[in-house]
Amino acid sequence: MHVLALVTQKGGSGKSTLAVGLAVAAMEHEERVALIEADAQGTISRWKQRRENCFPRVECVADPAEIEPVLSRLQAEGIGLAIIDTAATNNALALRAISNADLCLIPARPSPADIEAAIPTLLAIRRGNRRFAFILNQTPTRGCRLSEAATSLNSLGVLALPFIGQRNDHQDALGVGLGVTEFAPEGKASDEIVGLWRWISEHIFTESNHHGQGAVETAC
Repeated sequence: MHVLALVTQKGGSGKSTLAVGLAVAAMEHEERVALIEADAQGTISRWKQRRENCFPRVECVADPAEIEPVLSRLQAEGIGLAIIDTAATNNALALRAISNADLCLIPARPSPADIEAAIPTLLAIRRGNRRFAFILNQTPTRGCRLSEAATSLNSLGVLALPFIGQRNDHQDALGVGLGVTEFAPEGKASDEIVGLWRWISEHIFTESNHHGQGAVETAC
């Protein structure tokens, strides 16, 4: 089983929305997926309550010691991909998620405040010797601020592609219990999330000896 962790201490970076979008995109590419909500804000749990499809499953954890048992159980049940959504802090729960991740994803909006706020998370990831990538999220469609942010993040480490634009489809999908690829499959937001999932899957599957790919789940 592969584990992704979305981590950064900056609030409003879009971790939960990305986690949901990537989970659904991965399901559509025949991954057996579980979301682990390690954020007391409960965005993913509320999304799940609005969702008619029973997949992906959602597990909630509040104690750092719960992370490993939940991951072990999911792996035993045949889940191929676990995506951990963490709170906007570098607390013990986020640090435990980092230590168990095959790939840590650090979302950042194209602003100096977001990039500066990512540094403590980046240091924690490097201390744990974990692989990571930045995701430029909620980006404007054009402007020098985007290129400046991309240059800054590239200087700090790997930058995932494509950038994820600021588009209403993401929030509209979240509000009705869907992933953006379900809500507007022909839209630009969907294209970007699918592209990002492909980038991530290439990095976790081609650079790992373990492949957790399974069949699409069709029943609860």
